[in-house]
Amino acid sequence: MFRLKSAWRLAICLTTALLLLLPFHREVDAHAYSASYTTLTLTKASTEMTFALDELSVIELVGGDANKNGMLEPEEFDAVKAELASVLQKNITLKINGESQAWTKTESLILDRKGDATRVIMKVAFPPVAASQPIALTDQLYLNDAATNYVNLLTIQYGKQKSTAALSGKNRTWALQMTETDYAGLPQDAQPQQLQAAMQAGEEPQNDAPDESKAGLGWFSFFTLGMSHILTGYDHLLFLFSLLIARQTFKQYAAMITAFTIAHSITLSLTVFGLIDVPPAIVEPAIALSICYVALDNMIRNQVSYRWVLTFLFGLVHGMGFADVLKEMDIPRSELAVDLISFNIGIETVQVTMVAILLPLLGLLHRWKYSKRAVFAGSATALALGGIWLVERLFLN
Repeated sequence: MFRLKSAWRLAICLTTALLLLLPFHREVDAHAYSASYTTLTLTKASTEMTFALDELSVIELVGGDANKNGMLEPEEFDAVKAELASVLQKNITLKINGESQAWTKTESLILDRKGDATRVIMKVAFPPVAASQPIALTDQLYLNDAATNYVNLLTIQYGKQKSTAALSGKNRTWALQMTETDYAGLPQDAQPQQLQAAMQAGEEPQNDAPDESKAGLGWFSFFTLGMSHILTGYDHLLFLFSLLIARQTFKQYAAMITAFTIAHSITLSLTVFGLIDVPPAIVEPAIALSICYVALDNMIRNQVSYRWVLTFLFGLVHGMGFADVLKEMDIPRSELAVDLISFNIGIETVQVTMVAILLPLLGLLHRWKYSKRAVFAGSATALALGGIWLVERLFLN
């Protein structure tokens, strides 16, 4: 009787750990990220902010989807445009030399229709930043909404230089102290649109200032973004749980985790560098399918072997899923390696922590005489959740 009670306690602990790793979420998609992309372009003539927000986030913030089809028609967008501009002004603050800047010159606010990648894009002009003045941007969108995972991926362009940062969680403010060298490198008369066009064409603004890299300013923000991304990527966590729950030796576990890390690092890097671009319509169902496959494999095989090979193959798919937040961001080449490594280390920190928590519990589980039934039940749960996500991503998105 005592052993039976202990076994049930262990089963409850494992179930609780799974529920903590896979919290319920109000969104259908297991990748429920609300993402904005902000570009600050600094010249001696003005400071221009271009802010882009995904369509579903706009609907969350101000409504407007009258026909409930999950998208904004042109007339629906026109009806909520003024309210959206007001919400953004209240939550996004630009300070120059410590003073909040009024949004007196909103150049445009448009709905850029591109299927699943549809965004609202707003451009606002502010006064220029003078030499030795600090500039700061604070974004408080969704700040008190614990159910929404929001990130603002920020790019700053000034002269030949770029900086990046990821504003998310409680880390919502970016700041830069302009130096005489930075200011000397700014084009005297170029307008922001002209400067961006020149950069996109591969031309470098002419100046005599040294090309000082600002790499490292935002590395910690990308580290925390990586942690947040995996913690809220419930499908990735469920996939990892499905891999771990099957009985294996420590050597097999180590080989499997190493294979997964190498694989997702490869495709994460290739996707962010723009060398591969597999659309989410393929990647997201494939991630759900990977959960179903591994869970079913646990249920029909008495003993798993060579799982590192399977893990490597599916890890390539998951890496493309990890990249979905970063691949739209124009990260400068000088900072790309630092930001990418920081993001990946954030992901690995959570994964290693999860493995460290679960392996001792799983070691106890596999000593229980009903361990096979527990593995079957856990895998069946993973199969059911993966199947639901697969159907949703194939037919409901």
